[in-house]
Amino acid sequence: MVIDFDILHTDGAARVGRLTTPHGAFDTPMFMPVGTRATVKGVTPDQLEAVGARIILANTYHLALRPGDEIIRDLGGLHCFMGWSGPILTDSGGYQVFSLTDLRQITDEGAVFRSHIDGQLLELTPERAVAIQENLGADIAMCLDECPATNADAETLKRAVRRSILWASRCRDAHCRADQALFGIVQGGLDLELRRHCAEELAKLDFPGYALGGFSVGESAEQMQAALPACASFLPPANPHYLMGVGRPEDILAAVTAGLDLFDCVLPTRNGRNASAFTMDGPLRLRNARHRRDSAPLESDCACYACRHFSRGYIHHLFQVDEMLGPTLLSIHNVAFYLRLMGEIRDAIREGRFAAFRTGLEARLARHGDNP
Repeated sequence: MVIDFDILHTDGAARVGRLTTPHGAFDTPMFMPVGTRATVKGVTPDQLEAVGARIILANTYHLALRPGDEIIRDLGGLHCFMGWSGPILTDSGGYQVFSLTDLRQITDEGAVFRSHIDGQLLELTPERAVAIQENLGADIAMCLDECPATNADAETLKRAVRRSILWASRCRDAHCRADQALFGIVQGGLDLELRRHCAEELAKLDFPGYALGGFSVGESAEQMQAALPACASFLPPANPHYLMGVGRPEDILAAVTAGLDLFDCVLPTRNGRNASAFTMDGPLRLRNARHRRDSAPLESDCACYACRHFSRGYIHHLFQVDEMLGPTLLSIHNVAFYLRLMGEIRDAIREGRFAAFRTGLEARLARHGDNP
């Protein structure tokens, strides 16, 4: 098998695993910084590695448009192209099937997009999604799926599940790159029976890993967290489990409790660009005037570059004068926060104290770090 997954420790449904890929191994639960266009915004590969990133995510749809997957292939593949030597996961473009509703048409054959850049047509069939990801050369590729909105009616949900199963079968048949693993994606919204059916049908296709898609697309955090334990239990237990696009720390804690292993979200860098820093005691908003004379680091126990070298007062100044170093420093810190969080989660699972760790951290996160 091109990847290998070993479950090393369990604490309830929460688990620590070891995922081995052609470009390296890492322990799970793990957070994947998002590099949509072959770059994690504002953070270099060396900086990512320094804060503990071990796998990153890139986007099939966006890279197929610019610069083109064949160009990336001809320039040595995605690892060489972006200067990242560790594992890479590429999503399939399925989220764009959901998010670019006004720019696409969808049938059982696939999705046809009007490029958001210049209006040119892009046909994204299951076979084409696989071919793009094979050209990119990611360690883990994702099946093309249809992601329905949370408020979709019952018939739309059923159609999306049927289509996702159909497309997964076609993706598996089209996939031939021996050094790349292909994961299936379970859809079904908040309908647990549809989720069960989708997971059972995908398990028959014997993918090396499985993802839960269609969360964080309009439902409340309470609704998602209530559904996750059952949805995770439907997945084949020996395989890695990936929750797509979910990234609030509180939601990751709930997902780990349910038995999920991999996570991605744009929040660390998006919030960094918007002057918001994650801390274990709640968020800091660095534009707030109360930070103007603050000599403290963002977090006293964080060893990232931003916390080792700069004060809150300095970073506040950078945002006040629109210097690009401000978003870079906060992005570095926020990615470091997420990876430190995952390390603490793994330690808690190994030591059999994850439930207590989750309860304590949720109380800390609720303090809202900017409050006096």
